[in-house]
Amino acid sequence: MKHFWVFLSITTLLFTNSFSQKPDKLTSAELFHELQKLNFLGTALYVAAHPDDENTSLISYLANHEKARTVYLSMTRGDGGQNLIGSELRELLGVLRTQELLAARHMDGGEQRFTRANDFGFSKHPNETLKIWDKEKVLADVVWAIRNIKPDVIINRFNHRTPGTTHGHHTSSAVLSMEAFDIANDPKVYSDQLQWTTTWQPKRIFYNTSWWQYGSQEAFEKVDKSGMVKFDVGTYYPELGLSNNEIAAMARSQHLCQGFGRLTDRGASDEYIELLKGDMPKNNNVFEGINTTWSRVEGGEAVGEILYKVEENFDFQNPAKHIPDLVKAYELLQQVDDEHWRTLKSEELKNIILAASGLYLEASSASASATPGSKTTINIETINRSAPSVTLKEIEIIGADTKLMPNKVLGENQRENFEISFTVPESTSYTSPYWLNEPGTLGTYTVNEQGLIGKPETPSAFKAIFNLQIDGIEIPFEKSVVHRYSKPDRGELYEPFAILPEVTSKIDEKVLIFANADTKEVQVKIRAGKNDVSGTVVLNHPSGWVVSPSSIPFTIAQKGEEISVAFNVTPPNTESEGKLEPKITLGSKVYDKELVEIDYNHIPKQSVLLPSEAKVVRMNIKKSGEHIAYIMGAGDNVPESLEQIGYQVHVVDPNDIQNGDLDKYDAVVVGIRAYNVVDALKFKQPVLFDYVKNGGTMIVQYNTAGRWSNQFENIAPYDVTLSRDRVTDENAEVKILAPNNSLVNFPNNITEKDFDGWVQERGLYFPSEWSSEFTPILSMKDEGETEKQGSLIVAPYGEGHYIYTGLSFFRELPVGVSGAYKLFANMLSIGKDEVKKDSNVKG
Repeated sequence: MKHFWVFLSITTLLFTNSFSQKPDKLTSAELFHELQKLNFLGTALYVAAHPDDENTSLISYLANHEKARTVYLSMTRGDGGQNLIGSELRELLGVLRTQELLAARHMDGGEQRFTRANDFGFSKHPNETLKIWDKEKVLADVVWAIRNIKPDVIINRFNHRTPGTTHGHHTSSAVLSMEAFDIANDPKVYSDQLQWTTTWQPKRIFYNTSWWQYGSQEAFEKVDKSGMVKFDVGTYYPELGLSNNEIAAMARSQHLCQGFGRLTDRGASDEYIELLKGDMPKNNNVFEGINTTWSRVEGGEAVGEILYKVEENFDFQNPAKHIPDLVKAYELLQQVDDEHWRTLKSEELKNIILAASGLYLEASSASASATPGSKTTINIETINRSAPSVTLKEIEIIGADTKLMPNKVLGENQRENFEISFTVPESTSYTSPYWLNEPGTLGTYTVNEQGLIGKPETPSAFKAIFNLQIDGIEIPFEKSVVHRYSKPDRGELYEPFAILPEVTSKIDEKVLIFANADTKEVQVKIRAGKNDVSGTVVLNHPSGWVVSPSSIPFTIAQKGEEISVAFNVTPPNTESEGKLEPKITLGSKVYDKELVEIDYNHIPKQSVLLPSEAKVVRMNIKKSGEHIAYIMGAGDNVPESLEQIGYQVHVVDPNDIQNGDLDKYDAVVVGIRAYNVVDALKFKQPVLFDYVKNGGTMIVQYNTAGRWSNQFENIAPYDVTLSRDRVTDENAEVKILAPNNSLVNFPNNITEKDFDGWVQERGLYFPSEWSSEFTPILSMKDEGETEKQGSLIVAPYGEGHYIYTGLSFFRELPVGVSGAYKLFANMLSIGKDEVKKDSNVKG
């Protein structure tokens, strides 16, 4: 079990790399806290839909006040969200948000689990969600989680009784949790799971209610709360020097890509859970009536008799004095028949033994990665920093079938170092998120190995088992092999030890747009996973396209070195689309993966292997203008997409722009959520509006309503009210309201067919009201709803034009949706048709 508290401040955490790879080093007070948790045999399962949905206050309270094992089951990994700190979207965003969830759990003391559900984007009703998710698969995963975690109580974040009032994923998480509560104990339901687990019946299920469920704090005060349990989640933990709500805020702040960094707070704070099924607990104790002592487990009383005394008489100055008792308790625990509790509590107890004895055990690879078939060296460090006798009997590397047998007494505070070298077996799986190894569907990921379903991340390829004899008892301790290194400007760092292919390839541009039949040079980057790599690369292509040369030989001398080779790609004369796929041959093996590394300071470095490919689109597209100024917001790939069709895009810093600076640009485009995240814009509105007044074109993409200061109450030169209106069905019918407007005529003729092939959604945060100066261009709606006319509105302002659009161009352009490109080109070209007419008249 990972200890939840490593750092004494959030600042330290945010600037420490790969903390989950770094070994926990507990103080005596923290060790005592863990001992208290060891002596509590109760489990809570918290259920919601996405990363950042969880109530970190309640999770921390259950884990640290109640001392319960507390697990957060998130239906999805948050793949459909946006990203405020980088360019990762879709499956890569899901990898990032998974690690942020693990960071949050490391802070608040909880554990993390998932289902195979894919966050396909916003859904307005659970019926839609459950259809796309494939309800039976995701329900099976929730049942699987309950049967493995065996919670005494389940708490739903959302209300299953109010479908259609919130995100469909939210309601669906509660619907599935309620259904799983009723069937997890039925051996006839998902009986194939019982090869690996057993049925289980939780005692109670709750809904984590609050005043917002009732509209206001005043309304909530009048509600009958006889069916609710109340907690003060602001409780203070003297042994940690922190309040529960401080810990919760620090956990919440790990969701950085969603912009949830926040201040800590302190003081009393009430939290409510409403009983849905089961008997009502007494005295606001969620575990009332449930045996949470060692007597719960047959044979556990003898273990508890020892451990309760250790807790009662804990020596904060010399925790090592308890080693004989802790080791004796471990020996007795191995005789307990209940595999569930034996496994859980053995791991907790072993971590406490390590901390109490000052034992440090580490297995670190000499390099960050290796390839199957290559030789690698593992550096072993062991040290016993206490008086009790410890003998290192054996070190075994699981996954490599190799071991050392030092049979060496570890003298007090005497470091012992060893090396283990071995050849990585050819059968070793690559390091990559397991849920991305096979193609999935829109709603669910494909995971063929039942034992992996629900795990937060792929297990390490190699683990070191340290078999120690402590006070006469042999105990195995498991440590994942990591890579420990240092940088002069950052100090000691840890990252996962990765197993990667001998060679990977990538095309930087994931979508290549051919606006005419001209040949383009396409660069394929090749990266070596080991020294001295030689082979050939070909570029598979769609029928009708021409690629030359047919193959290119290459040689790379150094591991990690990257070279580029160039192919000439010629499209057909007619519209066409398909994929370019680099295939590399080394000897008899063919390699076709791209390596994506996600590396932020607040999470461990992630290695993701995806199919190496790029979409190619031949479209007949016209444009007017050349130079575009782009103000980045929350991060998107729109600038690169516009460059694909011939624009010269200049990313500008709003801090630097002054009156007249923008006049040289044909248009200014404001990126997604810029008004939410770029403070400087509040000072630059007059400059931007003057640019429009003097004949410029300003395009503002979607911003979230109500998330900026008062200076941004109106982000347009005329009145506009942003709302939460959106159209989530990417296939929703689109009607053209202004067929004579240049936005749908110049230089490209836009028809309803140009909205075919859109992905994830039509758009979001549409204006709901606007002044008469604006013209709405399009109308669309989700099934059963009223028409939404605010997805694209345009107004003349002075000599120029202001456009606001909630259409999801940031999703459509990077995946090569032809109609989206044509419409965006028209927006950039607005007014140019008038210039053309004027020049023709003068001619």
